[in-house]
Amino acid sequence: MISLTELVTTLVVGLIAGWLGGVLTKGRGFGWIGNLVVGVIGAVLGSVLFGIIGLGATHLVGRILCALVGSLIFLSLLRYVRR
Repeated sequence: MISLTELVTTLVVGLIAGWLGGVLTKGRGFGWIGNLVVGVIGAVLGSVLFGIIGLGATHLVGRILCALVGSLIFLSLLRYVRR
């Protein structure tokens, strides 16, 4: 079971990662709100992917980087499907 603190942290980290993903892709994403949603999904995806390969992030900066990687992967997949 996920604690409320962990859930809120994941959402905030996802929002930051989505914003960073939108900035890094030069705004060619899904708009401001769409990139934030993608960031939250990317945070979950990044956590799962990093967990599978045996890496984990416990500090805030590490969680943001993990979520950023997940959101960039998810943005790339969405752009590929969108074409």
